Amino acid sequence: MKAGGSGIAKAGIGFGTALAITISWSANKSLLWAIVHGLLSWIYVIYYALVHHFK
Repeated sequence: MKAGGSGIAKAGIGFGTALAITISWSANKSLLWAIVHGLLSWIYVIYYALVHHFK
């Protein structure tokens, strides 16, 4: 077992990427934007929540 909770960090990064891709695809229907937003992951998720959810 690795110290420092690296498994949890990897799971969080994976979930953030999947969430960003899902939100991006649902909003834009563009594979290119889904890839870009997947790379930005949590940054895009937080941006989307602030801009579109809390209007």
